[in-house]
Amino acid sequence: MTKNLPRAAIALAIASLCAASMPAFAQSAAPAVSAAAKSASGLTVTTAQGTVRIEPWSERIVHVLSGPAAPWDGNYNPAVIARPASVDWTLSETADYYQLTTKALSVRVAKAWGGVSFFDAQGKQLLAESGRDASKGGVMQGFDYSGPVYGLGQHQNGKLDYRGTTVRLQQANRDVAVPMLTTPEGFGILWNNASVTQVDAGLPAGPYPLVIRSEAGQGSDYHFILGPELDEVVAGYRELTGRAPMMARWTWGLWQSKEHYATQAELLDIAARYRAMKVPLDAVVQDWQYWQPGAWGEHQMDPARYPDPKGMLDQLHAQHVHAILSVWARFDAGTRNTAELEKAGVLYPELYNNVYPAGKGRWYDAYSPRGRQLYWEQINRTLAPAGWDGWWLDASEAELGGWWGQMRDVTTAAGPGAQVYNAYPLLHTTAVFEGSTQAAPAKRPFILTRSAYSGQQRNAAITWSGDTMGTWDVLRAQLPAALNFTLSGIPYWAADIGGFFGGKPADPEYAELYTRWYQFGAFNPMFRVHGTGDGKEIWRFGPATQQILRDVTQLRYRLLPYIYSASWDVTSRNGTMMRALAMDFRADAQAVATADQYMFGKALMVAPVMTPHTDVRTVYLPAQNDWFDFWTGKRYAGGKVIAAKADIATIPLFARAGSILPLGPVLQYADEPSAQPMELRVYPGRDGSVELYDDAGDGQGYVQGERATRRITWTQAGGKLTIAPWQGSFTGMRREQAFVVRCAATPAAKGVRVVTGDAAVEVSLPGCR
Repeated sequence: MTKNLPRAAIALAIASLCAASMPAFAQSAAPAVSAAAKSASGLTVTTAQGTVRIEPWSERIVHVLSGPAAPWDGNYNPAVIARPASVDWTLSETADYYQLTTKALSVRVAKAWGGVSFFDAQGKQLLAESGRDASKGGVMQGFDYSGPVYGLGQHQNGKLDYRGTTVRLQQANRDVAVPMLTTPEGFGILWNNASVTQVDAGLPAGPYPLVIRSEAGQGSDYHFILGPELDEVVAGYRELTGRAPMMARWTWGLWQSKEHYATQAELLDIAARYRAMKVPLDAVVQDWQYWQPGAWGEHQMDPARYPDPKGMLDQLHAQHVHAILSVWARFDAGTRNTAELEKAGVLYPELYNNVYPAGKGRWYDAYSPRGRQLYWEQINRTLAPAGWDGWWLDASEAELGGWWGQMRDVTTAAGPGAQVYNAYPLLHTTAVFEGSTQAAPAKRPFILTRSAYSGQQRNAAITWSGDTMGTWDVLRAQLPAALNFTLSGIPYWAADIGGFFGGKPADPEYAELYTRWYQFGAFNPMFRVHGTGDGKEIWRFGPATQQILRDVTQLRYRLLPYIYSASWDVTSRNGTMMRALAMDFRADAQAVATADQYMFGKALMVAPVMTPHTDVRTVYLPAQNDWFDFWTGKRYAGGKVIAAKADIATIPLFARAGSILPLGPVLQYADEPSAQPMELRVYPGRDGSVELYDDAGDGQGYVQGERATRRITWTQAGGKLTIAPWQGSFTGMRREQAFVVRCAATPAAKGVRVVTGDAAVEVSLPGCR
């Protein structure tokens, strides 16, 4: 929620900082390898500058350390929680290099200078070190790699491929530093360094094609992850840093939020009005400033404005509306919680920052286990008893000076701030995730957070894109920012629909922008309205806009079986819901280069409209697939650019041949019981299948196996859809399910209605071609 200074006002300062704070390393004289030793953990070679260690963690993942000799065992790294697996590998030697080989890859260490290079099982070189230095107070690692560069968190520069740019990894409002680099060339690099880091990707004047520079650290420390598919790279990252747990089903419905609802009555009225209008809704949000003046961090709601928080939550829950509450890592002077944290030695000294005046606000030390425990205890004893359904961790970077990063000047429980700076949001979300998991075991934890670091997916956290402006340029920057965030391995992302700053619903120009953002938001993992100034509730817009917003919301709710099944794919198979085209069409150069379209799950391609006064937009349909217009069923051959209908009521959507799209009935909330059948929409042209997933919708039963999956398969040659019975069960599960099966190629044709039980059912669609 914090309002940083305009970027234009600090652009020169940022540029100066980028240049001054990152040492301009040069490759030192090539140090020849003087010794090599094999051990159970891998290969260690000795050079004049220290050691290079190659540790196979799996057949596809290798840990590389180069720096001083033992006992240095790598940089501060709370992200990686896995341990090396037992891996079969061999060591060989030539006159020029040592080679460590697993079934999937080979790693060579050059005898001339200790440089490391990586090869796939066919002997193709994927990546090679070209220079390194850790002798000038920081770390530089150069690579001989000139292909596309993705990931690295969220950076709203409009770039999907970072080549030709510098990406600064420093936590700040609207910028999220995740040191995970991915590439469609078939590998990823998890850079294990939490200091402020700069990645130079293909700069014409750069010393090497790819350079990673960190302000602090004793040496290079990274995991090389082999794909070759990007899904495999992401899976390797999550095996290292933790899997993403299931979110509750209500998480995927519509969220209504504002900066901020000022009273209990106002918040209750918002939910009641949505219900009265019969517009689907699952959650409302209580933003900041619910406390009394001067009580920031006291975790108490102002009793004059919120006289009965528990009663408020009970009333919302009776309407099947969930609610989360904004809590900060920031504490005003003079409060009980501030004194308690200071007494425990887990409160930073007051630091200058560019948002709050001197004397206002201190931040707790999330690097301290006691600090994390005490922070949650303070929330749990005053706020949690009311029954909140999750927590909004605003300014979770932490917000200590934005780009100036004053937290680098403090000493944390994990070491100097300069060495651990970027990891703060991981530790902060860990405090709340672990605390809420223990305190409310009947609920699935939920965290909305403005920042992230590697490993944060394990904390049931969704990161949003910060305090954005409501402009077309900012909207256009959201999509590549989102795709790079999910390409960093963290699956769940969101944005303030309509932009945080600016915009009046009564303004037709803003209503157009908002409508396009809302359409895009319906195909984000989290579908959430938020902003300052005039409220953006549906009734504040004109009747024509209201109808479009209602239609989009109803489509989102029809897609919930598809979305919930995709979330199970995230948890069970390390999948990704919001997918850059390179994840599915890596061999298609035009798809790889397309930054304004994406897959939402494995079936649907989304081409959001991000320009004003648009009725048609061009869409690239990736090759080697046929595609169907979601709205009309019209079929197109792949490998072409088409002009798609994109009037104000239409977001271009396409399904690829062989997809089976499960569509539920329109509900008022995600868990609303319904006897209406589910539609199974078949997109013909090739064989295909989908796994439908269901469970109780909340709670931890799914972890103990209380869940069910159903495989639905389309056989093109026979024109048959086979619906398998449920595998597994859970309390409250319905064994019988009605379906209406339709062929997308003939949308006007009547569907086939079937009811399934404990046996497989076959449905013939002989004309579905």
